[in-house]
Amino acid sequence: MTSTASLPNTLPRPPGELERLEAAWKTPTGWRYLTTVNNTNIGLLYIGTSLLFFLLAGILGLLMRMQLALPENTFLSASTYNQVFTMHGTVMMFLFAIPVVEAIAVYLLPNMLGARDLPFPRLSAYAFWAYAIGGLAFFCTLFVGLAPDGGWFMYPPLTGKAYSPGLNADFWLLGIGFIEISAIAGAIELIVGILFTRAPGMTLGRMPVYAWAMLVVGLMIVFAFPAIIAGTALLELERAYDWPFFIADRGGDPILWQHLFWFFGHPEVYIIFLPAAGMVSTMIPTIAGVPLVGRRAIIVALVAVGFFSFALWAHHMFTAGLGVLKMSFVSAASMAVAVPTAIQVFAWIATMWRGRVAMTAPALFLLGFMFIFVLGGLTGVMVAVLPFDWQVHDTYFIVAHLHYVLIGGMLFPVFAALYYWIPLINGNQLSERLARWVFGLMFGGFNVAFFPMHITGLLGMPRRVYTYNSEMGWDGLNMLSTVGAFVFASGVLLFLFDLARTLRMAGRDVGNPWNAATLEWLPSEDYGNRSIARITSNDPLWEQPTLAREVEAGEHYLPGTVSGRRETIATSALGAVPRYLMILPGDSWWPLIAAAGTAGFFLLLTVKLTWTAWACGIAAIVGIVAWLWQSDRPPPLAHARVGADLTLPVGARGTASHSWWATLIMLVVDATIFASFVFAYIHISMRLTVCPPPQAALAAPLWPLLSSALLIASSALVWLASRAVEKRRLTPLVLAALVCMLAAFACDFNGQRLAGLAPTAQAWSATVATLLAYQGLHVLTLVLAALYLCARAWRGHVTSASRATLDNTALMWHYTSLQGIVAAAAIHLVPWVMD
Repeated sequence: MTSTASLPNTLPRPPGELERLEAAWKTPTGWRYLTTVNNTNIGLLYIGTSLLFFLLAGILGLLMRMQLALPENTFLSASTYNQVFTMHGTVMMFLFAIPVVEAIAVYLLPNMLGARDLPFPRLSAYAFWAYAIGGLAFFCTLFVGLAPDGGWFMYPPLTGKAYSPGLNADFWLLGIGFIEISAIAGAIELIVGILFTRAPGMTLGRMPVYAWAMLVVGLMIVFAFPAIIAGTALLELERAYDWPFFIADRGGDPILWQHLFWFFGHPEVYIIFLPAAGMVSTMIPTIAGVPLVGRRAIIVALVAVGFFSFALWAHHMFTAGLGVLKMSFVSAASMAVAVPTAIQVFAWIATMWRGRVAMTAPALFLLGFMFIFVLGGLTGVMVAVLPFDWQVHDTYFIVAHLHYVLIGGMLFPVFAALYYWIPLINGNQLSERLARWVFGLMFGGFNVAFFPMHITGLLGMPRRVYTYNSEMGWDGLNMLSTVGAFVFASGVLLFLFDLARTLRMAGRDVGNPWNAATLEWLPSEDYGNRSIARITSNDPLWEQPTLAREVEAGEHYLPGTVSGRRETIATSALGAVPRYLMILPGDSWWPLIAAAGTAGFFLLLTVKLTWTAWACGIAAIVGIVAWLWQSDRPPPLAHARVGADLTLPVGARGTASHSWWATLIMLVVDATIFASFVFAYIHISMRLTVCPPPQAALAAPLWPLLSSALLIASSALVWLASRAVEKRRLTPLVLAALVCMLAAFACDFNGQRLAGLAPTAQAWSATVATLLAYQGLHVLTLVLAALYLCARAWRGHVTSASRATLDNTALMWHYTSLQGIVAAAAIHLVPWVMD
């Protein structure tokens, strides 16, 4: 038990302290609720929207099962079925599975980590609104016959202009690429929040396993999602401008798409599973009443799964003709990933064995999860064996395996989590009596629906067929699967009824109904916890039994608001030592305006409403600039007393700042997209007999050398500018650096133009043009950033105490210079190495 003498804040409370804290964090009402950026509000909106997409995707799945219930059925036409199954997979994967795990993290993590909010609340709001607006507009394409129909994997050449001449594929490419940007924004927010806003004393070793899982997942998103953004950009360039990246007749290769897609697609399976595994590791100790067995081993296993997942992208390409030796390595990695996964399963079983498990709703869904997921893992090991995969590839055996892994590995833990954490919303629990019916219908219906598909696949039923002949012998199994799907759906509907009933009930004290050990069960309001706890153990609510009372009484750090604004404590990444007081932005319309403009730009550009699309794009830029203009101001005070024994600086600069680290992570994403484009260039080059091809040529060496020299000079000028804060030479140095950057790009462009670059003629030239265009996009971004920086300097907002804009712009500038040099080197060295 913690003694009063050891508490960090035992001085008398100033009058009105709680009232000022409540006023700073008050949630807006009416239409102004749309401006909220508080993590609890955004998290609930996020969760609700993702559940809506789950319901919509489930309806599409039922339509598919109705079509396949009988042989030679005409319920859906072939073209409609193609749209329905494409949208079912796309919505489930992109609009439900990934968003729901990010949504739960946005809602839970700040309180679980003992923070007031995530470090970039407006970024969370922007990510949510972009996802919600873009996702709903994308789904509505079903009702006007413009839904994508090439499968959720969108393999070319079937999705190229020759075979998909309409706008259907374009909606997928621009819509999904844009939604993935929203997911990356959420990942950056979560990574920085987990690393730098933990409660004092919550070292990495004491951090909840769920936070570890989300940290690993955030890093996986940073490295995996850029590949699909690059792939969708290449395919859209092919469709819009006839750059033949995937057209074999002009030097392209459809297999390139598979490499890019599955480098994202297979890690995505674990991006979906690992958050669920983190939830399971959080809930099982509570329902068993004992600490988690093998905690350190589970954390190592989470990291190992994340690492192995990137070695498995060709797991889905065993029949693509890549060679037996290459596929054997991937097969071995596919089996190896089962080891860290099994470590977690055995640790969960051991934890339940040590404790006494009550058969509550979360316990039922967790037991169902382990049964289903283990079966999915066993079939995963089966399809990792090359000869077996060659037989069942693209059959309903794979459909069964996919659903056992994803629904078992993610959906059942999510439902367990909903039953477990719903009391945080208004203090009321979902009905335990109805929960048994919900679980029985979902568990039984799922197995009746999907287990027969293993047999259907072994009997030869291929995927993605909209009908079949009665002579094939699949009739009974398909009817059984359809019946099971509707039973499963009835369980979901019963859950939604109980959820609506519970949320309509009058609010009550949340308390700690499960006797959990983690901090999200501390008393909480709009501002989070009344004071930020000091942590001394792995299971704080068990090992610090008076913590809830102390935190509620304001006896720990930051019991009020020092500046009158929203605040939290920034801590060190490893030891969670308090570093500075972080002032957080408040509610604003700008994230919603920026998100709506971004969604409108991508979606309207798809339907060729060019001027309207650009108007939306300008609105998005204005929204982002206005949102950023309100940030990075001199702090209202230099130091703040956050406890009797602790005074912290207000804000931080350079590498100590959370915004600098967020910019660095964003540039890692950027570099991974660039690496994907370089991979495309190398892949296309290696397929050539002569590189460059006879119709193309490299730029003269003078141009890239001159460009590189200008890029180095540009970065040097920005480095000098970063040392000239509050001096008159800051603006001239930035403008001079911009001139050098523009001149460097002009050299690159002119060199390729004189070399006769023809991106529509052959794929090799198209990949070179893509690298050049990507550098041009960065140069355009720096033009806007330089003008913005100069405007802030002119207004006196760039000072030694508020220089994040300068530091972050410098970081982007140096990266762009490095990218330009690497691009030029890659373009010229690859043909030389291959010669």
